[in-house]
Amino acid sequence: MNYKFKTIKFELKDNGIGILSLNRPDDLNSMSLQLIEDLHEILDHLMNNLDCRVLILRAEGRVFCAGLDLKEMPLISKKKLPEEFRKYSHMNVSEVVKRQMYYQYRISNALKKMRKIPQPIIALIQGAATGGGFALTLAADIRIASQEAKFNNAFIKIGLSGSDVGTSYFLPRLIGMSRATEILYTGRFFNSSEAEKIGFLLEIVEKDKLFERALELASEFLTKSPLGLRMTKEAINLSMNAPSIETLTELENRAQIICGTSKDAVEGGQAFFSKREPKYPLR
Repeated sequence: MNYKFKTIKFELKDNGIGILSLNRPDDLNSMSLQLIEDLHEILDHLMNNLDCRVLILRAEGRVFCAGLDLKEMPLISKKKLPEEFRKYSHMNVSEVVKRQMYYQYRISNALKKMRKIPQPIIALIQGAATGGGFALTLAADIRIASQEAKFNNAFIKIGLSGSDVGTSYFLPRLIGMSRATEILYTGRFFNSSEAEKIGFLLEIVEKDKLFERALELASEFLTKSPLGLRMTKEAINLSMNAPSIETLTELENRAQIICGTSKDAVEGGQAFFSKREPKYPLR
């Protein structure tokens, strides 16, 4: 695949670490229509790319992401939409509403794809993450930020619902219902110190050491079985909606049997008893 995009950058290192960067620094990495499409393209690629084993999500410039690019909203009424837009043609609503529905679903589906791809996602936040940018950090597996980072649920402050593109799903599960509702209802900013205290962030590091810390963590993930990590992310995703421990343990049992009969498990066992690092992935 040719990793050339208009609004993002992607690099796949030889060791299996993928680096995805939002690349609209002059526009505070706001989510333009093109950025949304670029995210879909790279996430669709990563869904089946076994060479990429861990994904680092970061952003160029001083801000992580300022949310949806509001100045582009008038373009929705003019932009030629793809064939997929036709599925809304039967709805008895205005053309403007149909077009807004298309892009609303397009954004939220990108966030869902972040959870569906097999790679663990480490998000690095060096500045503000607001609105849609806040939602991007929620969809990652792990969040690391600099002291300058800050977060808010901006939608509620501009006459919209505070529940948007996954925020009402992810945030209560990350930090608990009471704290999450206060943040979603008020739209107030909370800083890195508070984010770490309430369990939203894994840790705070100096801005110029964010990437270095992410590489350390990603390298640790690389010492684990690729299949094992994939099955673990799948289990974590499903556990968020599991109706009972019986349901989840059935899933875990299946995952362990599949992993236990793989070449990765043979290599992992041999490496353990030989007191050496395992060599993954195995083809």
